[in-house]
Amino acid sequence: MQPSAAPDPVDLAHTHARPLHWLATATATAAVVALAGALAPPAAEAGPATTAAPAPEAPGPAAAPDADTASYPLRCGGADHRIVQRVSGDLDGDKNPETVAVVHCEAGSGTPPAGLYVLTLGRGGTPPARVVATLVDPREQRSVTGLAIRDGAVRATLLGYSSPDVPSCCPDEKEQVGWEWTGGAFVRTTGAEARGV
Repeated sequence: MQPSAAPDPVDLAHTHARPLHWLATATATAAVVALAGALAPPAAEAGPATTAAPAPEAPGPAAAPDADTASYPLRCGGADHRIVQRVSGDLDGDKNPETVAVVHCEAGSGTPPAGLYVLTLGRGGTPPARVVATLVDPREQRSVTGLAIRDGAVRATLLGYSSPDVPSCCPDEKEQVGWEWTGGAFVRTTGAEARGV
């Protein structure tokens, strides 16, 4: 048997830990941890967080165009125009709403002819709203009632006159109409086709 090169354990007195030794080691370790905490930068100044940033939210549909901001192709002879009714909905399938507005000149009495206009947001999706289609021109001498958007189509009732002898207060013709975006334009339907939902 070969003699061991390691010293006899009895000879290494400093390898026997005593309670005072453990107390000194614990105190020194606590002091190092406290000093490291005091010298660390505050959390706000620390480096980049290790957690991933939340994914950006997908943009939702744009807000409907505001009919009050549009410039309408009305000739009111110095009088103001009035927005009588407005509805909003997606008419062209792009998931962004358009606004349809019934507008007429302020007349004081009678039933002034109305225009029916389709509005979108300005270039780049920003206000003001702009007229992109005229569904009913005021020169047609019609009033527009019952305006709605259903199934991506504009629905309305047009009131008009059978002759120039009919007083302007009392339209005597009534027609159900609709407009659908087809092939890059609004196509008008009448009668039973316009009522179908």
